[in-house]
Order: sequence, then structure tokens, then C-alpha cells
Amino acid sequence: MLLRRRDDEDLVLTTAARAEQDQEVMGAASRLFVEMMRTSRGRTLVLDVLPATFPWVPYLPAHDVREFSAELAEARQAAVEPDNTAAVAQLITEWRHSAEVHAGPELCAALTTDSGEDLGPVPEPAAAA
Repeated sequence: MLLRRRDDEDLVLTTAARAEQDQEVMGAASRLFVEMMRTSRGRTLVLDVLPATFPWVPYLPAHDVREFSAELAEARQAAVEPDNTAAVAQLITEWRHSAEVHAGPELCAALTTDSGEDLGPVPEPAAAA
């Protein structure tokens, strides 16, 4: 059940039994994924299905796709026991943004070309405000 709040994040209400089931399923799926990534056949299979799972993956260079799959396996493995997927969600977001850069040739060129010009020191975040 979704509880909408005016001045804060919405909440999802569920039973403890349902939350436990969800945790068990996610843990099993994570362990399965991690174990698949330990074998060459599993890594090949994961690389084959990543574009269907994450539609932005084809924009990444091939070496980045391999790196993404390895980092995803590591993040999933680390997230199983504490049952906290925040780091996995952050990783996926970061790689999606990388794919967005590669999808736009002009943006990619602007961000990967070294102009050779030193623009000086970067101010501390608090000082920039």
C-alpha cells in the first residue's frame, strides 16, 4: 500500500512476512547472479542479456560493458547480507549516465578531449556558493 505524504517522501506499507519474502527472493537472485559471474559461461550469458535488462548498455564501449557487469556483481554481492541495495542503485545510475554521455557524440567529445588548457584550481564546494 502506498502512503502519499505532502511534505515528505511517500511510504510503502507492507507486512513483515511480505518484506521477508521480498528479501529472500532478492538475496537468492543476487547470489545466483554473483555465482554466474564466477564462471566464463555465466559472464558470457550476463554480457548477452545486459542490453535487454538495461536498454542504455549498447551505448557503452565494450570494455565498459564488461566493467559494468563486474562492478554490478561486486555490488550485488556486497548488498546481500546487509540487505541494502542503495549502492547497487547508485552504481546503475552512474553507469546509465556514462551511457548517456557516450550516446551523444558531441558531449562525449567535449568531455573526453583534453584542450591542454589549465583552467586553474577548483574552489571548495562551500566557497563556490
